[in-house]
Amino acid sequence: MTENAAFPLVLVFGIITVLLVRSRDVRWWQAVLIGLFGVYIGQTPVIFTIHGLVAWFLSLFPNS
Repeated sequence: MTENAAFPLVLVFGIITVLLVRSRDVRWWQAVLIGLFGVYIGQTPVIFTIHGLVAWFLSLFPNS
């Protein structure tokens, strides 16, 4: 994954995280989003596996 491809995901996850923290109500799926944000920010070696899982999950939804 290139830096240009990861930046929009980091931006979206960052905005979602800020909104969740401000609401003070974090559910399990929101915690998963915050975890994804951390992985994309950290650029750890596991990011390629997680990015593949995210891409697979998003491919389940048909394009309109």
